[in-house]
Amino acid sequence: MPPKLSLSSTIRLASGYSMPLLGFGVYQTPASICQSVVSTALTTGYRHIDSATAYHNERACALAIAASPLPRSSIFFTTKLPPKRRGYDRTVASIDRVLRENPELEGYIDLYLIHAPYGSSADRLGQWRAMVEAQKAGKIRSIGVSNYGVQHLEELKKWQSEQEDGGVLSVGQWELHPWLQRRDIVDWCRREGVVVQAYSPIVRATRQEDPLLVPLVEKYRKTPAQVLIRWSLQMGFVPLPKSVNEDRIRENADVFDFELTEEEVKALDTGKYEPCCWDPTKEKI
Repeated sequence: MPPKLSLSSTIRLASGYSMPLLGFGVYQTPASICQSVVSTALTTGYRHIDSATAYHNERACALAIAASPLPRSSIFFTTKLPPKRRGYDRTVASIDRVLRENPELEGYIDLYLIHAPYGSSADRLGQWRAMVEAQKAGKIRSIGVSNYGVQHLEELKKWQSEQEDGGVLSVGQWELHPWLQRRDIVDWCRREGVVVQAYSPIVRATRQEDPLLVPLVEKYRKTPAQVLIRWSLQMGFVPLPKSVNEDRIRENADVFDFELTEEEVKALDTGKYEPCCWDPTKEKI
């Protein structure tokens, strides 16, 4: 019987580090309020913050981490290489900038992702090479990708096989929910030992009245968001819900006192392709 999940549950990454199973996203969270929002999340019990250079709120996240009574080592911080900063040199500069401008991170980023697979093959592989070097230098603990299609993942895998040390792909991040399950990508990751993160796990609150959710909301006396986050956890994903509302931040973490049945999880398998965000996985090689 698998261990009971809790807000303190973690998953071991291929890098050897552990990552909290529930993350807190800050996409589109204005920098002016982000520090307060992240502080609320940390007080609630989240220990995993998902930011990106393109969100323009890394600084606010770092300040919230520093203001917390928690040790830096207990907080897992993710950021991402911006889609327009392509190639080896710009990746080196981007990583160094994050650490230089945010000394509160104490010299390392827990997880660094390529935000999207845009650009040429040489760009993508140069970005990865820079990340591997930064990891060896202790600037990054784990590395991964976001929004990669199987074609991009296979490109990286082939390059790694040709290197003496091509690095370890620990994490992949995608939009994932019952209306966008990406079986080809998820299956690839499971075969390769890559942990899958799910952004927009609550579908940007666009499915609140969906007939698939209503009976589960009534049965468990939970919000639609809580049901969707729980589904994501039971699918083996690491969900990254986001909110700027204090009550919803707390609600989204309150998903460990109920469990969907196997039949209920299967019933949420819609087989549909209905993204609520961008989809760079379709980008050609």
